Amino acid sequence: MSEEKKQQLSEAFYAEPVETVLEKVDASAEGLSNNEAQKRLALYGPNELDEGKKKSLVAKFFEQFKDLMILVLIVAAIISAVVSHEVVDSIIIMLVVIINAVMGVIQESKAEQAIEALREMSTPNANVLRDGHIQSVKSDELVPGDIVLLEAGDVVPADMRLIEANSLKIEEAALTGESVPVEKDLTVLEATDIGIGDRLNMAYSNSNVTYGRGKGVIVNTGMNTEVGKIAGMLAQADETETPLKNNLNQLGKFLTAAILVIAVIMFFVGTLVNQTSPIDMLLTSISLAVAAIPEGLPAIVTIILALGTQVMARRNSVIRKLPAVETLGSTDIIASDKTGTLTLNQMTVEKLYTDNQQVPASADVSMDNMALKIMNYSNDTKFAQDGTLIGDPTETALVQYGLDHGFNVVEKVAAEPRVAELPFDSDRKLMSTVHQLADGQFLVAVKGAPDVLLTRANRVLLNHAEVPMTEKERQQILDNNTDMAKQALRVLAMAYKIVSEVPSELSTDTLETDLVFAGLVGMIDPERKEAAEAVRVAKEAGVRPIMITGDHKDTAEAIAVRLGIIKAGDDDAVLTGAQLNEMDDNEFAQKVHEYSVYARVSPEHKVRIVKAWQKEGKVVAMTGDGVNDAPALKQADIGIGMGITGTEVSKGASDMVLADDNFATIVVAVEEGRKVFSNIQKTVQYLLAANLGEVLTLFVATLLGWDTLLPIHLLWINLVTDTFPAIALGMEPAEKDLMKQPPRGRSSNLFSGGVMSSIIYQGILEGATVLFVYWSAIQWPVHTTYDAIHSDALTMAFATLGFMQLFHAFNVKSVHQSIFKVGPFRNKSFNWAILLSFVLMGIIIVVPGLNDIFRVAHLDLYQWGIVLGASVAIIPIVEIVKFVQRKMGAH
Repeated sequence: MSEEKKQQLSEAFYAEPVETVLEKVDASAEGLSNNEAQKRLALYGPNELDEGKKKSLVAKFFEQFKDLMILVLIVAAIISAVVSHEVVDSIIIMLVVIINAVMGVIQESKAEQAIEALREMSTPNANVLRDGHIQSVKSDELVPGDIVLLEAGDVVPADMRLIEANSLKIEEAALTGESVPVEKDLTVLEATDIGIGDRLNMAYSNSNVTYGRGKGVIVNTGMNTEVGKIAGMLAQADETETPLKNNLNQLGKFLTAAILVIAVIMFFVGTLVNQTSPIDMLLTSISLAVAAIPEGLPAIVTIILALGTQVMARRNSVIRKLPAVETLGSTDIIASDKTGTLTLNQMTVEKLYTDNQQVPASADVSMDNMALKIMNYSNDTKFAQDGTLIGDPTETALVQYGLDHGFNVVEKVAAEPRVAELPFDSDRKLMSTVHQLADGQFLVAVKGAPDVLLTRANRVLLNHAEVPMTEKERQQILDNNTDMAKQALRVLAMAYKIVSEVPSELSTDTLETDLVFAGLVGMIDPERKEAAEAVRVAKEAGVRPIMITGDHKDTAEAIAVRLGIIKAGDDDAVLTGAQLNEMDDNEFAQKVHEYSVYARVSPEHKVRIVKAWQKEGKVVAMTGDGVNDAPALKQADIGIGMGITGTEVSKGASDMVLADDNFATIVVAVEEGRKVFSNIQKTVQYLLAANLGEVLTLFVATLLGWDTLLPIHLLWINLVTDTFPAIALGMEPAEKDLMKQPPRGRSSNLFSGGVMSSIIYQGILEGATVLFVYWSAIQWPVHTTYDAIHSDALTMAFATLGFMQLFHAFNVKSVHQSIFKVGPFRNKSFNWAILLSFVLMGIIIVVPGLNDIFRVAHLDLYQWGIVLGASVAIIPIVEIVKFVQRKMGAH
């Protein structure tokens, strides 16, 4: 970047008029061209904060040697070479250490790549003027000079000098610590040393638009923004450990302590009781400790989680935080918005009530109908270049209705332009725009909630005449409103008034009083075809779907019945926000089980709903799309943002973002979360059962004075069997009955559901089988000399332990179900992993030269039969145990 450009970026733009600012950043109010934007992107760089210096492959490689057990193993290799003169053993140990380090680097890199891909997917977009048109552009592609449009719910993507501000309020707590939103204006500030909080004509990166709309020109991006300056001062923070990873680390520490104790006992028993060489026993004890501790388990679990997030991303669930994958699998409650999640978010007008009559949307309507005009005027829908409508689904439905009946809103508004407005907010439940009429007067067009608007109307339009609003007229309007609502229609009311001048102060009191009622419009957002099936699947899985909506109670109930959330006539399962306000937290907590639908609620109610279920020990997933949903999304165990309709604030507060805003995607994500957790359990079961078998084999053999396995044998077995099959188990497809089981609950852990008992008995079975094979080889030898008999027994024990672990990998495809039911060969990655591991185990024995290095002997067919028979025997034995468990009620 040139020094001139750097100087420009450091100026106090808040003290300059807009025209001067545009000149200094070489831009215009119409925005940049795409070609110019690309040039500036090359000059200024991406609009993103520096992530800090990434570790090189060399640094990652040497970090693998920080593990205590690896350092102990290196010491063992040195002792083996220097003291025992076992150079070959030393070389093999070092090779295994290096291979483990390489595998660690590969695993770490894969996890980083997966997480980076997710970061890319969650990059927010901004609405920008480019080539004279509004375009949605990734925030990291913005450059100084871009004109950005802001509206409530957006995150400001870069530092901007505002050039338009319509009731614009921005919350700048990230920079100033002041949580109250700041009302922005365009006034040029005189001083050049004004604090950030007082720069009312600026909008700063990472602040949140909470109200109104605005437009600004970008003056700083990336590390040149105020947030970037702060980031540059901060030291790179350490990555936080996930709860799952903490549990695994605690498990590793416990196993380390336990196995070190066993290793010490083995050393003293071997040297003092069995008179084995201290150096040999030291090497054996060290190799046992290193081989028995699953030091690669946290890395493997991270890879499984990362792979799970990639699968979810392909199925429209973007996971922003890795722990969410695990938590999803334990979800008890899915509290979902109705609009856009359970429904299509494609509102269409169904009914129109005007002139005291209700007509279908297909009926003809006059071009001078005031209800038709108001629904189009009091509307923020925009047209994309291809003619599609951009905006709130309710408003686009109204414009589409107008277009379908020949009302061209672009031409009409060009003739009667908007000159002022009061944007919609959830407190007033109204929106008003002011339009200049040809006769010099002004039309105030108001649309909003019928119950609110009716309190502000004192006249009604009948047969093109304004007549006083009588109680009869008011009741007739309310009756039609109720009738439409019972048909699951969303109803909006339209009203207007003609004024001679625009009030100097725009407020609800100056604009939205003394109105003329013009009509009602009834719209429907049809339920998604797949939503009803998703609700059924969720219920079958023991997950309770709950609908939360700001819509009328009757509308919410009708949609909930269609979807199967509640049964027809189950009015007691529907609670309104007003009814909720009448309950205190204790009363609500006692009754929360009764309600499956919440209607006419505000975002603040969502927090109470989440907390009430959490007090019951339930894991709650909550959807949200608005700025005010952020507290509920953070309070929920899984906050779910909407990728299409959601604001950047709600996405930022979420653990997961739905790319398609679809309820069915949440259920899919729950299934994937259950699968990921199940696969992690399988990996833990597989690794710990194998390690327990190794520990028992060596411990019992040492007590009996047997010389069963050498250090290089244990190291090779763990290298071959712990890596590829363990990762492949993490890629297992979901078991068929996975979504027919109840949620596992908050108290579950990696050892629940029968995993711990399986580890214990299967580890004992592996150890006992290896010891039996060693003993039988001694009792019924093929050869006659002692060395040959011992070599055969050692080789058979080595081969049995390695092959049996690989066969056992098939057993752990399900804790309780038969492998023949879950499908032993469904997972192609697993099949290749097992095949590769079999080959690596086998070549050590059958390839001349390698068997000498690893001190194993060639086996004849009889011996191979014993080895393979003993190894594969673990499958039918475990199948019998599973069969008994199932008969006893295990799931």
